[in-house]
Amino acid sequence: MTLLALKLILAHFLGDFALQPARWVADKLQKKWRSKYLYYHIGVHLALLLALLQFQHLGIVALIVVTHFGIDVGKLALTNPKNYRWLFVVDQVLHLLVLVGALYLMEPFALDMAGWFSEKTLLLITFLVFVTFVSGIVMRMFLAPYIDEIAKEDASGEGGSLKNAGTYIGMLERLFVFGFILMQQWAAIGLLIAAKSVFRFGDLNKGKNRKLTEYVLIGTLLSFGLAILSGMLFLHLSESL
Repeated sequence: MTLLALKLILAHFLGDFALQPARWVADKLQKKWRSKYLYYHIGVHLALLLALLQFQHLGIVALIVVTHFGIDVGKLALTNPKNYRWLFVVDQVLHLLVLVGALYLMEPFALDMAGWFSEKTLLLITFLVFVTFVSGIVMRMFLAPYIDEIAKEDASGEGGSLKNAGTYIGMLERLFVFGFILMQQWAAIGLLIAAKSVFRFGDLNKGKNRKLTEYVLIGTLLSFGLAILSGMLFLHLSESL
């Protein structure tokens, strides 16, 4: 089953990403189902599936290709500048669900749902939610007295910040730190701190903006501290389960 799953996923990744030029995507978005590249795209998927499955399971190949065409046509019909990002996610999820169904038809398998709700799994999910979302809110509450003051000082500076960039950066850095602790890679945490310091050097190097420097340092240390404590607590609790 694993080999079949890898073949189906590889065909999908190659067809939807590696072998789909940007001009095909642009033409499909403009002309929808009338674009010739939509049919080229489906042809690529058909060829990949036939090659990887060695011309076996032809009925499953037909099912995957037809559903792929239907999903793509639906996405193209609904896509607009406001929803294209979440429609991309929906499109990929639907494709992967079709592949799971096709795999089940070729080699029926059972899903062990009980394992998804084990103590260790729920503990991991709980800590991941804390490290990403809860920690971000805790940091905002802690840093709230400084945010308005920093915003006033930064208003006269050049350029700006990407929307929600700080939130996403914080989530990612805490996830990395949490993962490094689970892998016992403490040295990697030091490299991550060094890398962030290099990228923020331009901000921290502004001699007149000492408050921004202090704010960034407090936020960084707090973010890393929460992630480190979370990782250590998770390891301690998981060992006792």
